[in-house]
Amino acid sequence: RPMAERLFLLNPDWHDDQGGPWFCPAGAYVEGVLAFYPRLREVLEVVYLDHARPRPPAIEQVGEAHQSCPILVLDGELDWPEARVSEATGKRFLQDHAIAPYLAARYGVGRPHP
Repeated sequence: RPMAERLFLLNPDWHDDQGGPWFCPAGAYVEGVLAFYPRLREVLEVVYLDHARPRPPAIEQVGEAHQSCPILVLDGELDWPEARVSEATGKRFLQDHAIAPYLAARYGVGRPHP
């Protein structure tokens, strides 16, 4: 089977020039989806990154311009018109709240209520 789709999330409790500790709200939303549907962790490769930039594992997949997490790098098996394409790598990906509707369509989990 091809490589799993890769989901990049930020570790919580970072500090920056505005204080802290912080967590990523969009990442917490995706973590909630993973908590509701634990089987997603069996089909996705979930990678946790520190907040500090640069974030080399994400840059390697989608380029420096798109390293804001959460990021889901798609494997291309499901045609998803909303996917963005990295200019640097050609890989298709989703960020932030665009991730959950895709997971619902691809893996049959619940959808976010409109």
